[in-house]
Amino acid sequence: MISDIKIIEIFCKVDDFIQKYSTTIEKYILAHPKKRKRKSKLSLSEVITILILFQLSDYKTFKHFYISHVNQYMQDYFSDLVSYNRMVELVSSAMMPMVIFFQHHGLRNATGISFVDSTPIRVTHNRRIHSHKIFKGLAARGHTSVGWFYGFKLHIVTNDKGEILTFMLTPGNVDDRKPLKNEAFTRKIFGKIFGDKGYISKELFISLFEKGIHLITKLRKNSKEKTLTPLDDAIMLRKRAIIETIFDQLKNIFQIEHSRHRSVRNFITNLASALLAYSFIDKKPSIKRNFVDTKQLILPL
Repeated sequence: MISDIKIIEIFCKVDDFIQKYSTTIEKYILAHPKKRKRKSKLSLSEVITILILFQLSDYKTFKHFYISHVNQYMQDYFSDLVSYNRMVELVSSAMMPMVIFFQHHGLRNATGISFVDSTPIRVTHNRRIHSHKIFKGLAARGHTSVGWFYGFKLHIVTNDKGEILTFMLTPGNVDDRKPLKNEAFTRKIFGKIFGDKGYISKELFISLFEKGIHLITKLRKNSKEKTLTPLDDAIMLRKRAIIETIFDQLKNIFQIEHSRHRSVRNFITNLASALLAYSFIDKKPSIKRNFVDTKQLILPL
């Protein structure tokens, strides 16, 4: 399970942020006296910490984790635990601070070598699409190499250390290239960014190049152009699987995707807690940047 040092580290970083966040919120509440906030024995910092710890645990459902593990074995860390039903109410209030916390403390800086990709986040089985109501008007049907799905796409950019630089959540039918056209999505990126064939676009290449970003992709099989690519870039293209490893961890180690959501708020909270949990792990997928003399290599079609 999670070490004592890691639990303390997570809580301290969360609590430092929540203190600043709460100060800002209190100013808003004073300006809007009609807003009322029910006090809880369990602080917001503790709620967020528990959500992150769930993602780092081996439990598959939050209810099982809270009742069977937190209530029984973590009383020393959280002395004023509440009932599970009350905890569910508190989880909903943690959505906005968790998203802001990840944007300010979970995202890292670019190193000049970046990788971009997207992964589908299914919210229901294909057979239940027409009867699904929770994400109606938000989610959409999309298509991947393994077939159709209903839900969202998570677009992320990582550096060669496996750290997430930026992310964006879109409906499932959004083109993978669209986030790269967004100024906020590419603001922190510089140098070279490697993507799959789905990012091929002359217009996108030019617009990114003007911002100091060099988009590098493989050629399509039916491409008539024979482009010479520096050996270093060809090697980095082969190492693009690092981002696939990150998606695999987010889905199989953390609980970024399941069909048990009962509200949009809880969906966003679960997504934010999974991304935060990933940012706290010590050993992330990374690659060694052993550069060689620049040569020319014809990419295999």
